[in-house]
Amino acid sequence: MPQITLRKSTFTRQNLHYNGWPWLLPLLLLLLWYTASREQWMPIQILPGPFDVANTALSLIKNNLFSQWGFSLQYLAMGLISGTVAGTLLGALFGLVPAAAQRGEPLFYTLAQIPTLAWIPLFMVVFGIGDGLKLAVIIKTTLIPVTINTRQAVSSVPLTLSEVAKVMRFTRWQKLRWVVIPSALPDWFTGLRLALSQGWVSLIVVELLASSKGIGYLMVWGRQMFQMDIVFVTIFVIGLSGMLMEWVTTRAYRRLVFWPLPSVGHRAQITTSGWRALQLPVLLLFIWQCGSQWGWLDNTLFSSPFAVVLRFISGITNGEFEAAMFASLKRAIIGGFAGITAGLFFGLLFALRKRTGEIFTPTLNILRHIALFAWLPLLTAWVGNGDEGKIVFIALASFFPMFFNTHQSVTHRNLQLDEVARVLGISGQLRLRKLIIPGAAVGIFSGLRLALIYAWLGNIGAEYFMSSGTGIGSLMFNAQQLLDMPTIICGMVLTGVTGALLDKAGRLLELHATRWRNKD
Repeated sequence: MPQITLRKSTFTRQNLHYNGWPWLLPLLLLLLWYTASREQWMPIQILPGPFDVANTALSLIKNNLFSQWGFSLQYLAMGLISGTVAGTLLGALFGLVPAAAQRGEPLFYTLAQIPTLAWIPLFMVVFGIGDGLKLAVIIKTTLIPVTINTRQAVSSVPLTLSEVAKVMRFTRWQKLRWVVIPSALPDWFTGLRLALSQGWVSLIVVELLASSKGIGYLMVWGRQMFQMDIVFVTIFVIGLSGMLMEWVTTRAYRRLVFWPLPSVGHRAQITTSGWRALQLPVLLLFIWQCGSQWGWLDNTLFSSPFAVVLRFISGITNGEFEAAMFASLKRAIIGGFAGITAGLFFGLLFALRKRTGEIFTPTLNILRHIALFAWLPLLTAWVGNGDEGKIVFIALASFFPMFFNTHQSVTHRNLQLDEVARVLGISGQLRLRKLIIPGAAVGIFSGLRLALIYAWLGNIGAEYFMSSGTGIGSLMFNAQQLLDMPTIICGMVLTGVTGALLDKAGRLLELHATRWRNKD
């Protein structure tokens, strides 16, 4: 009689040895935190102990924590739904109608280069500081990634599927239902995930700036009352929310996208004529000028283009804009360089040293889900509002995209090249310089471009919330207090142009550094 052996899952020392490493760093940080609070290395008003934070969390749970959290999630859902629907329709229009893409897409991408923070002073003047401001910011933030990814998705339908649809004589609706939507759904989900994370961050920013409800308001209230235990609790809630959102979207993706994905799709190029690309911007500027001149628009809220041009000329002439841009760029360069360098170094280290990566990477991945601006109350309390605090914040903003892109690209590199290097006896340093980094260059430079943009965005955010000193963000914030719309619009233009130039610089640097990819 054959003997049947049942496999049992055994809890061995080896499994504990492997699975326990990711818990090492959190436990060490918790021990360090407890020791620092017990020995009073820092005042309790600045660094409360873990037990104090836990007691505060229990107290807030019994009171208004869930109501404030629910208020934030409610507005996030409303803005996300509106922005996703609008972005899906707009992206589908750009992807399916070439004439609409030729006329509307250049203007859309120009406006998309302006960071959300640069829109907030304008939105504050137009919508006030109530709930309309939250919805406007979230809709704007979620609209852009959904539109871009939807446009790319619907224009990337494999030619083979399109030919099958023609052979089977599908109607336009049948082709849309059975070909375009299933092919576009994976990229659309990518845009949705980006929109969800960016919308959550933008909501926290608005609640930090101007709100009387929400988890961000609770954080600001705790900071103003010098109750850092409340700040710690809100940071934990914000990070937990980010992780839950990531988990929900991942589960939804796996549930809805269950078919094999094509390996190669058709990437349609944007064919724009110069005069067609200028039609819509010129028309809008003409309507704007006429509306201001003939009284259709309130000049207090919408200054005429001519007034904006005059303000720009005056700001350049008296050196005001030059000084503000110099201060902002100086901080962005210093903080961005520090964050990018650290992200590149630790990304390579944790990817090449497996055990070290097992210890540190899970903790950093958890910290990544905490909205960046949630760290501002802690930074202002620990470092201050000066240039040092701004530079630290910029470094944090640029560190995470550089680190995770580097780590992922090096981890998923072609291992056959490593085997060839071992056979040839190539040393570790030479293998890193000649094989590993070039093999992961695409992902590394994608992280670099994101880090440059995040460094500039972090600088604007730091100048908003740490209003001391000079800078283009501080200039816009002061102008918003005075309802100086020409200055606000000039600041928006300068911020958007600088962001576009940084992205262009990143692309040119990538082309130069990876020029070997274009050689035959």
